[in-house]
Amino acid sequence: MSQGLAAVGTAAGLVAEFALAGDLTRPARLTVPDLLAWPQHEAEVSFECAPSGIRHHRFTGPLLHDVLAAAGPGFDPARRKDRLRFLIAVSGTDGHHVLLSWGEIDPDFGRAPVLLAVTIDGAPLDRTGPQLVLPQDRCGARHISGITAIRVDGGYPAWT
Repeated sequence: MSQGLAAVGTAAGLVAEFALAGDLTRPARLTVPDLLAWPQHEAEVSFECAPSGIRHHRFTGPLLHDVLAAAGPGFDPARRKDRLRFLIAVSGTDGHHVLLSWGEIDPDFGRAPVLLAVTIDGAPLDRTGPQLVLPQDRCGARHISGITAIRVDGGYPAWT
């Protein structure tokens, strides 16, 4: 395993682990079994990518928003709409990176149903790690396999 993806031993064997860090009151190291604690959602996805044609998959997992909200993002309650300055960086085992805005996944704004998939086509992802799935994307370029880290960053200055 590479790019910082750790594996932890369990009774069932090795399970991939990723870091949840940044401007959070409860940073953590999580595994696919940990992600089963949140409500699970299902998404039928068709990715239309130039080199490989259309790919159809069924993913299940919690919403990224739910997992990050439980980690306690450091929103400043004294600043109106402070959460809109937060960014979310996701990295995967293959070196791919994606940057999302909090407003994109927030139910009060973009409401994008971004998943931290724990299964693909019914197969568990315990050993390889969760996948970032944006069902609304036509092309799967923002899809991240084997998540190694998710970082929430609110360090950008607020506009006045």
